[in-house]
Amino acid sequence: MHAARVAVEAGRPTPRVSLGFAGRAGFLVLSCILLACVATLPWSMGAVSTGATQLPRYEASNLSLNLLPPWWQSLEEVDAARVDAAREARQYIPGRVLGTDRLGRDVLARLLVGGSISLLVGLSAACIAVVVGTLYGSIAGAAGGRTDAALMRFVDILFGLPSILLVVLLAVAVDGLLERRGADLPLASRQLINIATLLLAIGGMSWLTMARVIRGQVMSLRAKPFMESCRAIGVGAPRQFFVHLLPNLVGPIAVYAALAVPAAILSESFLSFLGIGVREPLPSWGNLAADGLGELNSVDSRWWLLAAPCGAIALTLVSLNFLGDELRERFDPMRGRRAA
Repeated sequence: MHAARVAVEAGRPTPRVSLGFAGRAGFLVLSCILLACVATLPWSMGAVSTGATQLPRYEASNLSLNLLPPWWQSLEEVDAARVDAAREARQYIPGRVLGTDRLGRDVLARLLVGGSISLLVGLSAACIAVVVGTLYGSIAGAAGGRTDAALMRFVDILFGLPSILLVVLLAVAVDGLLERRGADLPLASRQLINIATLLLAIGGMSWLTMARVIRGQVMSLRAKPFMESCRAIGVGAPRQFFVHLLPNLVGPIAVYAALAVPAAILSESFLSFLGIGVREPLPSWGNLAADGLGELNSVDSRWWLLAAPCGAIALTLVSLNFLGDELRERFDPMRGRRAA
């Protein structure tokens, strides 16, 4: 009995180590992006006067000040005259940090609000994928036999379907339903339904890999001596999972979660780029990139309208990949024993 308890203790994860340079850099950059997007929401979504109406800053526009250059470029004589005329007429004047788009809206405010929406969809979809995949894979791995075979054949069937096509079809179907039966819904409610559909669709198709990974880990851990000792001394199934299995699954869960977030952000950006995901006037990094792509030409290229959302996406994805690699090393339960 004493030997069994020692084996059980040996199965518990070793103390964690600190993040390396790449992990700290990724965490710092990701924290700065999150802070910049979330902390500035009172400003970027604050109401501004556009004459007779008040609109959120990211939506407010002044067509007479469209396509102004960013702050590092000096105003041309024509643009300076437009700004002076708008100031004399006491019209809304958008900020010039990143210039204005074709409708005269503040690009910086739209970039920050779009980042909040893209990160919200990515984090929410990743949470759905992690929770569903962990539970599904754990049940399959722990049950074994015919139950495991039936559950994993269902996963194989879903793997054979084009996931991005299913997400597109679901988004289009919900949009068509709203057009026919939700004509009386306010615009804010329609946008909320579209975002909820998007994150549920992306999260609902992203848990398959997680389920396979967790199932393999659970089946491997169940054959370890410390799990056999748990069963020998009569440890209950819930305690086996939460005390002994789950801590040893933190590594794969953390790594997959860090990789599922950028995958979800890319899916949302791709769909929004195509005009299926987040819709105007609500911004996201995807539809901002689509708007900026139209401003690339050989005559007067406004490259910053495309570079800003694409640079934000790239920084977020690289930071999450660095953080995922470091989390895998930090939560690896065998790291301490290999070093010893």
